[in-house]
Amino acid sequence: MKKYGFIGALFALILFVFTGIASAAEAEAVIDTGDTAFILICAALVMLMIPGLGIFYAGMARSKNVLATMMHSFFILCLIGVQWILWGYSLAFGPDAGGGIVGNLSFVGLTGVGMEASGTIPHYIFMMFQGMFAIITVALITGAFAERIKFSAFVIFSVLWATVVYDPLCHWVWGGGWIGAMGALDFAGGTVVHISSGVSALVACIVIGKRKGYPKDAMQPHNLTLTLLGTALLWFGWFGFNAGSALAADGTAALAFVTTNTAAAAAGLSWTFIEWIHRGKPTLLGALSGAVAGLVTITPAAGFVGPVSALIMGLIGGGICYFAVSYLKPKLGYDDSLDVFGIHGIGGMWGAIATGLFASVGAEGAFFGNVGQLWIQIVSVVATIVLAAVGTFVILMIVKAVVGLRVTEEEEVMGLDVSEHGERGYNLF
Repeated sequence: MKKYGFIGALFALILFVFTGIASAAEAEAVIDTGDTAFILICAALVMLMIPGLGIFYAGMARSKNVLATMMHSFFILCLIGVQWILWGYSLAFGPDAGGGIVGNLSFVGLTGVGMEASGTIPHYIFMMFQGMFAIITVALITGAFAERIKFSAFVIFSVLWATVVYDPLCHWVWGGGWIGAMGALDFAGGTVVHISSGVSALVACIVIGKRKGYPKDAMQPHNLTLTLLGTALLWFGWFGFNAGSALAADGTAALAFVTTNTAAAAAGLSWTFIEWIHRGKPTLLGALSGAVAGLVTITPAAGFVGPVSALIMGLIGGGICYFAVSYLKPKLGYDDSLDVFGIHGIGGMWGAIATGLFASVGAEGAFFGNVGQLWIQIVSVVATIVLAAVGTFVILMIVKAVVGLRVTEEEEVMGLDVSEHGERGYNLF
């Protein structure tokens, strides 16, 4: 009997070992090399958008602030790149800490994050792809307070905003939080990226105040060639932004690629023709602004709508954002230096709500029989606005008490390139 017991135990051990090997092989097979390569490239494309955004913004600033404006985007690439690794990713995508509000600290310093599979790609790649979203979202806000904020204030604000606003919101929508559980659709960041940054930009420019001389003095873009280059980089990178959000090299990624280009082109046309009719001349800045408005509009819907729906969304988005920049901004009198709220805030709101209307792929919107989806989208938009507005205001008050928000009047007249960084963008003489 002992002999048979020994043989049975040995057999069980062998079975256990081989089962473990098979399970390990099966887990290893979950990682798809094609998907991994695709998301690696998409993450790099989104990274390219960040200096592209700096160039886009810098061309619209005045020449005395060109370097300071670029510095904001590039420095955030470094600053939030570190914040995301240390605690940002954990707050956004760590196991829920309770109530669907924020992730716990299980992933601090990337503890427990490695080469294991997350879907069909390594966890590291998912983490880094999402990190690029966090970085560019913070960078978007800087266009609202360009040409007048202290660099020290900008640094403190950026870290606090990423931690208090972006990371929890990301958890709400994509990290297992309450908005995602509610069934809200946000394919690539209509709420998480664009509404949050746009609303925060509006609050920031109001709290910090208008630039000296605004709106009486002309504050025209100093180099639209730079803005054109920046727009091209943004459009190019946006394919990684939206198509990569499928997290696989599949048909959904292909759809997102097509809808992204379609909406951008449509919005560029609508802004240009509306401006042409309204002001008598079509402008390059208008065409560029319209294209970006279209990219913003389609972001939450990219993998959920068909090409014709994307076309309609883009046409309407270009017109809505033109109205916000050309009418709403002068009417209300706020000084959003580079129109972050008018394009990202308004465009993001329209895109998120329109997703609840036009969704037909993998989900259904109101036009396809599911009116409830529209209500869910509206709730997610309102929740995002509240978090971004309140969080931004509180953070700005803290920063103001600690280091102050604005440079002095003399430093602003001199230009932030010299007064904050001791450099000049153009040494022509």
